Amino acid sequence: MTPALSVLDLVSVRTGQTSAQAIAASLDLAVRADELGYRRYWFAEHHNMPAVASTTPPVLVAAAATRTSRIRVGSGGVMLPNHSPLIVAEQFSALEAIAPGRIDLGIGRAPGSDPVITQLLRMSGTTSEVDRFPDNIRDILALSSPEGATVRLTGRPVGDDRYTVHATPAATGAPELWLLGSSDYSAQLAAAFGLPYVFANHFSGEGLERALDLYRQQFQPSEHLDAPRTFLTANAVVATTEAEAEARMLPQARMMARLRGGRPLVALETVEQAADAEASDHLAAPVLDAMRRRWFVGAGAEVRERLAAFAAQHGVDEIMISPVAGAYEAEPLGVAAGRVQTLELLAG
Repeated sequence: MTPALSVLDLVSVRTGQTSAQAIAASLDLAVRADELGYRRYWFAEHHNMPAVASTTPPVLVAAAATRTSRIRVGSGGVMLPNHSPLIVAEQFSALEAIAPGRIDLGIGRAPGSDPVITQLLRMSGTTSEVDRFPDNIRDILALSSPEGATVRLTGRPVGDDRYTVHATPAATGAPELWLLGSSDYSAQLAAAFGLPYVFANHFSGEGLERALDLYRQQFQPSEHLDAPRTFLTANAVVATTEAEAEARMLPQARMMARLRGGRPLVALETVEQAADAEASDHLAAPVLDAMRRRWFVGAGAEVRERLAAFAAQHGVDEIMISPVAGAYEAEPLGVAAGRVQTLELLAG
C-alpha cells in the first residue's frame, strides 16, 4: 500500500536569505504540494531560531489557504502554553471560515523555544498554564464548535448565570483538532479525549512504538472520532541521485547537531558551506549515522519504497514529511529548489 503524503514546514532560512524570501519559498512549496496531490500542509511553531521562520502558524496557514484549493492546511503545531485558548479558537475558526473543511489545528504542549522566549511571551500577552492543558483542549473544542461554550457566572441567580461564548459568530463547521507530542502523556490524552494524534517522530523517534501502542490501546471513541487515527512524521531529502541527496542533507544535519549539542544556532548553511565546514570541524559526524537510519535520504524510487515499508510497519496510511533539503549557493534565494525536488520525486 502506498501511503498518502503530507508536509510539515518549519520555513527554513538559509544563509543570506531574508524572512520574506524564506516565507515566499514556503508558500510556493505549499502550492506545489497542492498541485502534486499531497494530503495536508502544516506549519510548525518555533521562536527566535535563525534558521526557522515559522513563528506564527495561523498567519502562515491563512496565506497558504488563500493560495491553494484542495490540500488541508494547518498547524503542526500551535504550542498552546504560549497562547490563550480563546485566541487560538478564534484564529482557527476564522481560518475554517476562509477555507471550509480544509483546516487542521494541531496542538502541542511544549513551549517551542527556550525559557527566555517563554518568559517574553508571557510578558507580552495572555497565555495558558501548562498544568491546565487538558482543560484548555476541552475549551478550544467547545469554543470552536457551532454551539459554542457555556460559562457559568458566579453571583447570578439560577437561570441568569449562563453566558455563551463563540469563537466566531456563525460557524458552519470547525477545524479538525489533532494532539501532537513526543511522550506517553500526549498519546494517552489524545486517547482519552478520542482525538487524532501525531507523534513527533521527525524530531527524535525515541518512544514511537510505545506512544502508538498506548494511543491505540487506550483510545475512547468520541463525537469527534470513532477509532484511533494517526500518522507518522519523518525527515526527508530526495534527489535524482543518492550523492546529491546526501549533500543536501548535510546543512540540516549540522543544524540538528548544533541544537542537540547546545551550540549557538545560525542560519541554515548552504550545501557548499556545510561541506567545507564539516571537513574541518566534523560537527555532524557523531549524529550522521543515526540520522541516516531515521531520515529518508536518497533517490526517489528507493525512498518511496522505504516510506511505504515504514508506514506498513506502524500500521498507518499517511506520512508527513519534513522536506529538509539544503540549497546550493547558486540557487535563487526566493525558492527552495531542493525541497520542491523532494516533493516532486516522492510524488512520483
